[in-house]
Amino acid sequence: MRPKDAVITEIVSETPSVRTLRFDITFDAVPGQYLMVWVRGVDEIPMSISYSNGITVQKVGEATGAIFDLKVGDSLGVRGPLGNGFALLGERILLVGGGVGAAPLALLGEEAAEKGIEVTTILGIRGCDDLIFRERFEGAGDLVITTDDGSMGICGRASAGLSCLDLEDYDQIYLCGPEPMMADLIGRCGGMEAKIQASIDRYFKCGLGICGSCSIDPEGIRPCVEGPVIRGDRLLGTEFGRYKRGPSGRKR
Repeated sequence: MRPKDAVITEIVSETPSVRTLRFDITFDAVPGQYLMVWVRGVDEIPMSISYSNGITVQKVGEATGAIFDLKVGDSLGVRGPLGNGFALLGERILLVGGGVGAAPLALLGEEAAEKGIEVTTILGIRGCDDLIFRERFEGAGDLVITTDDGSMGICGRASAGLSCLDLEDYDQIYLCGPEPMMADLIGRCGGMEAKIQASIDRYFKCGLGICGSCSIDPEGIRPCVEGPVIRGDRLLGTEFGRYKRGPSGRKR
């Protein structure tokens, strides 16, 4: 698949380290699918789709730093949408996001609300300055916020938000965020793993299931094509949340 040229039409600063880029093209995507974004002369990286015509980027490395240098009218190469997105199931759902993992969940929550599904969201962030898409989640349903520093909502990680909810009330639980956070949440939902859908962020080189850099031991699950959304019960007994691999394939 050759990249399409996506011209930036709008840049929104969500936080000091997070920006949303809107493009002149629309992606026919299921929430949870991703794009391979080509930053010319730098790298190609996977990015979740946060709007039908946009992505939300956190500045964490060389490629994302280069994206932050772009202006309206500049362009990126994009391949996708790729992979499997979230499957909307049931009448009451719970979304749990950590940091910029809120991006694909916001799109999912809006779609669910439009279909009459009851939505509750837990957003886990470091501090109040890191909150993104509050209005979108509140527009979709109830919102619970947790902060590591106690500056907003419940003090603690995203799992602290579970204390005010009965997980048995929800037909599906959707996760997106740091892998240790998601592994912890799956571990706290014993017996309910089959109704959990987790969006996995790993080192994707090809996005085609060829290189194996994103594989999850011991089955060799390839999140770039079999995911990035994978059901929680399939992750039981794997390396998920314990280690992953870097560009060289070495565990980290």
